[in-house]
Amino acid sequence: MQLLIVDDDAEIRRSLGQVLEAAGHQVAIESDPERALHCATSGSFDLILCNVRLPRMDGVTFLRRYRAERGSAVLIMLSPPGGEEGAIAALREGAYDWVQKPIRTDELTFAIRKAEEREKLRREVDTLRSTVGAGSVGDLVVFESRVMRDLMDMASRVARHGTPVLLTGEPGTGKEVVARAIHRLSPRSEGSFVSINCAAIPPQLLESELFGHLAGALPGATADHAGLVEVAHEGTLFLDEIGALPDELQARLVRVLEDGKVCRTGGRDTRTVDVRLVAASSKALEQAVASGEFRSDLFQRLNAVRIHLPPLRERPEDIPALLAHFAGQAAHRLGHPVSVTPSALAALSHYAWPGNVRELRNEVDRAAALAGDGRLDVKDFAVVGRNGNGNGHGPQNGAQHTGLDLKSQVEAVERQAILRALEASGGNRRQAASLLGISLRTLFYKMRRLPVH
Repeated sequence: MQLLIVDDDAEIRRSLGQVLEAAGHQVAIESDPERALHCATSGSFDLILCNVRLPRMDGVTFLRRYRAERGSAVLIMLSPPGGEEGAIAALREGAYDWVQKPIRTDELTFAIRKAEEREKLRREVDTLRSTVGAGSVGDLVVFESRVMRDLMDMASRVARHGTPVLLTGEPGTGKEVVARAIHRLSPRSEGSFVSINCAAIPPQLLESELFGHLAGALPGATADHAGLVEVAHEGTLFLDEIGALPDELQARLVRVLEDGKVCRTGGRDTRTVDVRLVAASSKALEQAVASGEFRSDLFQRLNAVRIHLPPLRERPEDIPALLAHFAGQAAHRLGHPVSVTPSALAALSHYAWPGNVRELRNEVDRAAALAGDGRLDVKDFAVVGRNGNGNGHGPQNGAQHTGLDLKSQVEAVERQAILRALEASGGNRRQAASLLGISLRTLFYKMRRLPVH
């Protein structure tokens, strides 16, 4: 493999270079992040090892700028003690993995080997997609129902143009999946698909995340930072839960849509961007406009093309296909077959799925991780296992007031599974993720959400 090491520690560069060259890799070394960025974008690297903390540019900014330049190498972050938050932030931005300093050779070798396997798989998938056409979205959107067929037909027609799109529907109905499908079907499919949940980031950080900032413009801002609007240049920007966007940021977004200009916080110069906006909301934006919480000019621009995703309970004919799809994904992660028995399929097809497709996917993931033989029966699914059917037993019947609602029960099971995996792995989170059949990034997310200490 062609490797690039980006670290300001001379001893790290020397020792890693020796180890990796001895393992048969071709290694380039850079200490300055700007020179490293030029080297990375002008060269042909398979993998980049990048320090989370670098002078004049942190690892997350390096990753964003590298991706903005269409860099395709796999990134593994090197995290000094206390740099875990930066490493996790890099994972959210698309880094493959991270390794804690002081670096253990066996741990680094394992991470690189897994990255090699991932790249081999990616190349195989790319080859397969080229045989069925660049516009294929069958691996993204799974459905059998007529309503979803009509919806995806509309999405494919909308995708050819640059018009903003508003996706509406209950949480978990698959709005981001449809947004990715629109991107893949569009002339921008070679560009970046950049996603952010406006409700998941504090308002004081959201401005910097979206529009970027100059060094010194904000407390702790030691370097220039490109916002996601810039990162999505010539690609697609997906703003989930756009109704949570503060009024002043709505005004700045309108300007981007009107004249294609963005100005970083703390600066005066504008940058020209070519971005296709897809937004999503699980709440009625018309009400937010009426109450003055959402700008009418932004709503009118978004509402020009609107696609509503129906809840899963209104399209039960999609449930068998989704179960088979998620079982196949679980089988790939776990390395053994995963199947759903006919009795479980019947029970799950009658469940109301208040959490929609997201709940169904999480339920299959949980059942597959805990089941011994990969054959998932009624007893393996928490939503139907207690009574053998899915008729109305769940949070929709007021159980959320008793502590017996589905969400709390599933979270309790997940938390116990994570604790057992951490205990079995001696606290090694990467091994724990492998035991659970989930990615390291997903494990960190669940540990923070549940929480698990």
